Amino acid sequence: MNIVTEHKISGEPIDKAPQRPVRPVLWFIIVGTLLAALVGGLVWFNYFRGQMIQQFFANNKPPPTAVSAAEAKSEVVPNLLTAVGSLVAVHQVDVSADVNGRVTEIKFEPGTRVEAGTPLVQMFDAPEQGDLANYKAQATVAQLSLDRAKQLAARQFGPQATVDSAQAAYDQAQAGIAKTEALISQKLVRAPFSGDLGVRKVEVGQYLTAGTAIVSLTDLSELWANFTVTEKDSGNLKVGQAVRLKVDAYPGRTFEGKITTIEPQISTDTRNIRVQATIANPEKILKPGMFVTTTVVLPDKPAVITVPETAVDYTLYGDSVFVIAEKKEADGKSSLSAVRTFVQTGNRVEGRVEILKGLKAGDKVVAVGQLKLQSGAPVSISTDPAPPIPAQPPRY
Repeated sequence: MNIVTEHKISGEPIDKAPQRPVRPVLWFIIVGTLLAALVGGLVWFNYFRGQMIQQFFANNKPPPTAVSAAEAKSEVVPNLLTAVGSLVAVHQVDVSADVNGRVTEIKFEPGTRVEAGTPLVQMFDAPEQGDLANYKAQATVAQLSLDRAKQLAARQFGPQATVDSAQAAYDQAQAGIAKTEALISQKLVRAPFSGDLGVRKVEVGQYLTAGTAIVSLTDLSELWANFTVTEKDSGNLKVGQAVRLKVDAYPGRTFEGKITTIEPQISTDTRNIRVQATIANPEKILKPGMFVTTTVVLPDKPAVITVPETAVDYTLYGDSVFVIAEKKEADGKSSLSAVRTFVQTGNRVEGRVEILKGLKAGDKVVAVGQLKLQSGAPVSISTDPAPPIPAQPPRY
C-alpha cells in the first residue's frame, strides 16, 4: 500500500535529508581568516624589525679604538745568560782561640776595621811567662858553660865531650824558650788578615775552649758570586767572561765582575754546573749572603725581530700580537684594523721580546690597548706617547 496516495495522510516523504544551517560555517571562515591575518602580521613584523635592526647597526658603526702602535725592529739583541746565586766573601772567618784559657783583656771594638796581626784577645798566660823566664835563665847559664868549655878545649885543658854536653844544654834551653813563646803567642789571639770585625761573642773573665768563636772577621774588598747554570748552557761559559749582578738591596744598580772558576764536574742530581765570579767591592756595600741575579754576557747573536714586551699577548693557545693593517674602503678612503697574528717568541731582554716567527721588520703592532680589541676591529693610532716599558716589573 502506498501511504503517499492515501487521502487521509499528508506531509513530505520520510526519506528526505534535513538542511544544515549556514551561520556556523560562516563563523569558521571568518575566524580562520582573522587568525591567518594575525599570524602573517606577526611574521612580517618580526622580519621587518630584524631588517631595521640590521640596517641600524650597519649604519651605526662604533668609532675606531685608539691604541698605541710600535714598529717591529730588526736589531742585535744582547746574548745574555741569567741565573741566580749568592755572594760569598773571599776571606771570612770566625776568629777563635787555639788553646783553652781565661780571657783577661779584650783589645778590639766590634764593627771596626783591623789590619792583619792586630791583637784581639789576651788570655791568661802567667804560667807560660814563668816558664819562659826559667828557660831564659837556663839558656844564660848554658851559654856561659858552653863558652867556658870552648875556651878550655881550645887550650887543650878540657875534653871535647864537655863542649858537646854544654852545647846540648844550651840548645835544650833554647828549645824550651821557643816552645814557651809559641804557647804564649797562642794565648794572644790576633787577626789573621785585614778586614771588618763583627759582633763580639766573648767577655772578660770567660773561660774559652779551643775553637770557641770570638768575633767574625770579613774582608769586604772582594767577593765571590756563586751561581749555577744548566748543563745545556755550560758550553757557552768561559773563564774571563763578564758578569753583571743585581741585588735587591740596591735596585737599579748593576755591579760588574768576571768568571774566575767553572766547576769541572756537573752535578748528577740536578745536572747543573757551579760557576764562580769575582766582584770587586770598593764601596763595601755588597755583603756576603746576599741573593743576587747574575747575567753572563755571551757573544752576540745575529739580528732578530723584536717588539715591546707589552705588545705580546701570552695565552694557553699561543703567543700573539695585533698587527695594524691598512685597507681601502669602497668609497676610496683608507682605514686601519688590528688583526691578531700568532707568533713564536724568544728571549725577553730590557723590555723587548724576540719574535722568531710571525713578523717581519717594519710591521706595526699594537703596543698598548689590545685588551679591548678583537681580530679585525677598526683602530686609530693615538698621538699620546706610550707609557715607558720597564725592563723589569717593579717589586712591591
